[in-house]
Amino acid sequence: MLNLGLRRVFLFRKAVDMRKAYDSLADLVRVDLGMDPFQGDVFVFIGKDCTRAKVLIWESSGFWLCAKRLETARFRLPDATQRGTAGANALPLSSDQMMALLEEVVPRMLRRVPMDSR
Repeated sequence: MLNLGLRRVFLFRKAVDMRKAYDSLADLVRVDLGMDPFQGDVFVFIGKDCTRAKVLIWESSGFWLCAKRLETARFRLPDATQRGTAGANALPLSSDQMMALLEEVVPRMLRRVPMDSR
C-alpha cells in the first residue's frame, strides 16, 4: 500500500508531455533534476495546459504512477520564482502543499458553442 509518510516531495517545474510513463518520467528525474528516482521521493509532473498531473513514487517493489485529469479546471501552480534545493527544475513541497496543488484547482472558462441560427 502506498504511504507518503516522511517522503520528500518535488514539483517538476517544466511542463511535461503527459504521454510519458514510468521510465520516461524516471529519466526526467535522473537527467533534468540530477536525482535518483529509486530513493523513494515523490515527483509531481504537470502538463502544459495545467489540466493533467502525474505523480511518480518508488516503493521497494516498483513504481507507483498516479494520474489526474481535470475536465473543467486547471491546477493552481505555486509561485514559479521560488528556487528549489534540488536545482532550478524542481520545487520542494510539503505533503500538504502537494495535496493542495492536486486538490485546489482554478475553474476554466468554458467555450460556448454558438447555436445554429434558423
